Amino acid sequence: MKQRSYLLLPAAILSVFPTALFAQEEPNWVDSQHHSIRTTLHDWANSLDGWIGDTDPNRPASAGLRIMLDSEWNRYDRFSIKPRIRGKIKLPALKNKVSLVFGDDELDNESRDKNRIGSTYAVPLEKNKRYDRKQAREDNASLALRWSETTKRLGIKTDIDVGVRAVNDIYLRFRAAKEWQLTENIRTRLEQIYRYGAKSKHYLRTNFENNYAQNDQTFIANHLHLQYTNDFDEERTSWGNSFYRQHDFAEYKRLNYGIYIGGNVKNKRFDLNQYGPFITWRQPILRRWLFIQPELHYYNDKAQDRIHHLGAFLRLEAIF
Repeated sequence: MKQRSYLLLPAAILSVFPTALFAQEEPNWVDSQHHSIRTTLHDWANSLDGWIGDTDPNRPASAGLRIMLDSEWNRYDRFSIKPRIRGKIKLPALKNKVSLVFGDDELDNESRDKNRIGSTYAVPLEKNKRYDRKQAREDNASLALRWSETTKRLGIKTDIDVGVRAVNDIYLRFRAAKEWQLTENIRTRLEQIYRYGAKSKHYLRTNFENNYAQNDQTFIANHLHLQYTNDFDEERTSWGNSFYRQHDFAEYKRLNYGIYIGGNVKNKRFDLNQYGPFITWRQPILRRWLFIQPELHYYNDKAQDRIHHLGAFLRLEAIF
């Protein structure tokens, strides 16, 4: 089907598209609308900041917004799409440490993952269903106040969120992260996330990453995560490991390629359920604030009796 063909374009092909396709055009109606939305967001942020307390002209409120359209295809689950948003409003009236975050909160948990499957959050839609309006609405309905702090002595960055997600799931989320620069080229990062929701119950995730910088534009990394969920109806512990290389190019372009392995943890045993290579490319398209991010991967799935098969993922993202 023609409408699906763009999903199967590998990053290498996209990188050699005609330069004009990714060139920055002269400002037009699209740019004026983008500027208008950014201005509106900052006006809302300052209005909210002024309603909360006294404002400081030297420390105005600010806002950022990401709007994404994720598309995915494989021969088993077929084609599906999912819209996602994530925004943040800094409120200096509540001290610089407090901000308002909204949208799909799972994006914060995935921020260190370099491949689609590594996030382990993806749940296939029902057979022959391409889009789930109810799921998309609930996933993007998170709203929370976030307190951010960095301890100068220990160098630990922490976030504490109190809010509501999936319309009526009141939750508390805690995140702590620390980074060690072991040598000039090697650094290690450890991150712990815990969330408890009135409906979603327990969510626990540990991210452990080792990074070796080959030069200013290229590094090799190994990212390991452990994830535990328990909503009383279902308890699951899973793990995943991505070994990859990343190249950072000019004009916000990025290439990742590597191998992912992962599975479940049962009776303190790490089962290997899936493994295979992946390649991801990200770059602006037409505008500096509009990004395209295709991914190709070749994974199996023992739990579902799926042999190695080609899968594709595509994200279109606008940043305001």
